[in-house]
Amino acid sequence: MPVLHMLKIQSIDDNFLRRATAMLALSAGLWTAGVPIGRTIELGDGTVYFERPPSLEAASLTFDTVRAWSSTYFFTLDVPDNAGEPLQRITIEQHEGFDRRLQFNTDETLSFEGTRSERGETIALSEVTHDRATQTVSIVFDPPVAPGTVVTVGLRPVRNPRVAGVYLFGVTAFPAGESDRGQFLGYGRLHIYSNGGFE
Repeated sequence: MPVLHMLKIQSIDDNFLRRATAMLALSAGLWTAGVPIGRTIELGDGTVYFERPPSLEAASLTFDTVRAWSSTYFFTLDVPDNAGEPLQRITIEQHEGFDRRLQFNTDETLSFEGTRSERGETIALSEVTHDRATQTVSIVFDPPVAPGTVVTVGLRPVRNPRVAGVYLFGVTAFPAGESDRGQFLGYGRLHIYSNGGFE
């Protein structure tokens, strides 16, 4: 009898330990999960972050030969449902490419819901600027793009680069808010080809 009693107690202790371990693991998971989905991340200094930043889905262009006129460079972003904040602004910066003298017709910049091939409603822009020193275009959405939206912007260069090659454009997203900090989304890769050997 004493032996059976001890075995019963050992069994109860093992079950208790398994349940306790499971609860501790669940608690740790909840702790490391951070802020609940759909909530804004805001630091003490007022800096606002996306909980889940947008993603750069695609980059493409309409005419891919050197010196081509009337080309459009498209960049498609997906603002997820659980972004936590709407998308207020993006910057597109040329990081790589042989021709660093690209000029953009900022007043012809496009912005719409959906993708290049499946365009939705136009999204209004309050400001588009081009900093020639850093080769950065800044685009401000008005109103900001709501979470759960796919948005595409189209930049219109005066003409394509004079030199063929791969051109990389870094895209950074900024949430709504007076004090914000951008989150880098990655590079859009555009390939410019020579025009039959004549450049």
